[in-house]
Amino acid sequence: MSSPLKGIRVLELGQFIAGPYAGLQLADLGARVIKVERPQGGDAFREFGLSANVQGYSHNFCAFNRNKLSITLDVAAPRGQEAFLRMARQADVVLENFRPGVMKRLGFDYETLRAANPRLVYCSISGFSEDGPYGERPAYDAVGQALSGLMSLFVDPKDPRTLGPTLSDQVSGMQACMAVLAALYERERTGQGARVEVTMVEASMALIPDAFTAYTHAGHVMQPESRAAVSLSFAFACADGKILAIHVSSMEKFWRALLEAIGRPDIGEDARFRERMGRIKNYEALVQTLRPVFAAKPREHWAERLAAHDVPAAVVHSIPEAMDEPEVKHLGMFHELSHERHGKRTAMRRAARIGGERESEPLPPPALGEHTDRVLKEFGFAAAEIAELRAAEVV
Repeated sequence: MSSPLKGIRVLELGQFIAGPYAGLQLADLGARVIKVERPQGGDAFREFGLSANVQGYSHNFCAFNRNKLSITLDVAAPRGQEAFLRMARQADVVLENFRPGVMKRLGFDYETLRAANPRLVYCSISGFSEDGPYGERPAYDAVGQALSGLMSLFVDPKDPRTLGPTLSDQVSGMQACMAVLAALYERERTGQGARVEVTMVEASMALIPDAFTAYTHAGHVMQPESRAAVSLSFAFACADGKILAIHVSSMEKFWRALLEAIGRPDIGEDARFRERMGRIKNYEALVQTLRPVFAAKPREHWAERLAAHDVPAAVVHSIPEAMDEPEVKHLGMFHELSHERHGKRTAMRRAARIGGERESEPLPPPALGEHTDRVLKEFGFAAAEIAELRAAEVV
């Protein structure tokens, strides 16, 4: 049960984040995900990172490509295309995140692969739809965030800049994975594969349904602090400069508990803050009222007080602090993997536990082309054929 997708073979023609993230989730669930890469350099993310000497194994690449196998195959060359089609006939899933039209130019469009393998689930992730007005435009994460409206909920219009992790990339991969799983389940009933298409724009919009219903149902255009005001969530700097997060939500008992914890019941008597709707309407004033209270004492003091009064709150961790958090250690989110060439690396495990377990037989991120011969043999290529492909520099 820890690897429910064991036996499912996925050919991933992905690079950077969106496609590889979808493949990562399938791999974490036990699928045999085969990353098909260019012989010269492979996935561009291999050389993308904060270190100048990443040797094709950057931390960015490793983040999105654990539990996969890697083969090199020049799919732009006729013999490479023949080899890929041969593999696609035996695969369960083909996953790609090229710009619209690239797969068709390579001869791997859905119609062609479906004719060769009617049971195939064919998944495409792109910035924009192939037949839409922006089909020819390039797209990365910031483009998906911006066009979908997602970025407007994070950016301060007085000091606009992009902040935080990529979101459109990951949610596109998550939507794609979810749809692939549904298509595989449907295939069990019908025997037929399906085409799955996800764009960064629609995946990003699907992440924030409340922002759209706020507008369509109530005519309200949400701003960066709108959600925080409605849910009465805060972040405060304490006397030691450390930050604390609080999320009161709509429960009156948590609001009262917060006032008790900070010893300021008088704030609740202020006409602006007496009722929940008043607190929402006067959110900025409430922030300014509470800010000096938390600035007066160190974070540990407030964390203990809030916990003692059952207030939903937590210290704001840095990434190293999060890894050292007792709850994270209890969950076992990290473990050590060893690669023959690149040594030991700390790796994240999948978030979901099935039957109380995470993924079984975890693999380190692959070196470029590490599994080429092994995988080709698995798909029925004879040693002599593999040698010919190598001689032709197709693999």
